Amino acid sequence: MSFDAKNVVIYGAAGSIGSSAAEAYAREGARVFLAGRTRATLEKVAQGIEASGGRAEVDVVDVLDEQAVDAFAASVVARGGSLDVSLNLASRGDVQGIPLAQMSVEDFVKPITTGITTTFITARAAARHMIEQGSGVILALNSGSANVSPMMGGTGPLDAAMDSFIRNLALELGPSGVRALSIWVAAVPETFTPEKLAAVNAEMQMDEAAIQGLLKQLAEMRMLRRNPTLEEVTRTILFLTSDAALGITGTSVNVTGGMFAN
Repeated sequence: MSFDAKNVVIYGAAGSIGSSAAEAYAREGARVFLAGRTRATLEKVAQGIEASGGRAEVDVVDVLDEQAVDAFAASVVARGGSLDVSLNLASRGDVQGIPLAQMSVEDFVKPITTGITTTFITARAAARHMIEQGSGVILALNSGSANVSPMMGGTGPLDAAMDSFIRNLALELGPSGVRALSIWVAAVPETFTPEKLAAVNAEMQMDEAAIQGLLKQLAEMRMLRRNPTLEEVTRTILFLTSDAALGITGTSVNVTGGMFAN
């Protein structure tokens, strides 16, 4: 999968999946534009890419600011000549592990509002340039929790909205040669840290042994009886946005190891 002469935008590029994808794209020849809220963490990813001979640029972008995102997308085209892949991995503020009957309105609604807004803003900014150039791929990531997943709060409704948006976007953009997809990723072991678990539920204070126990439980819930790795998720992201997948659009690709059927 070659991405020579391709320009790839990753929102939320400092996270586990974002940084892994950025490094993989750069190894395949892409010029990677790393966008996020914190310059220091983005620059750490960029430095690692550049140390390996890749090309990466850092931009501090608020994905809830549509004017800022539009300006950033235009600057990518100005610097690179095109915008070929747009991948949105921005955090949504999910709150999980609380029964719906006990959840506050704010905790339920926040990820839905934030997630669909950033998905729309980043996709729209990319689509406008991709339509002009007659090619490009827009990829959104969610957990697949629209397929009945308890104790996930607003995550399930958000995931459903994202998948629906992507299908409709793909239908509209298809005649221009632009593809739109979503990818389902759930509970990748390399992304599980005490800090990240506490971010979705402050009461979820877990040590390493407890985390490994949770991962074992999650593996038993999957058809494959194992948790997909970060490398497997990254390879799928690259495949879906490569020319090897030109016939795939308007769908959600399940990389949960069979956590859900679709």
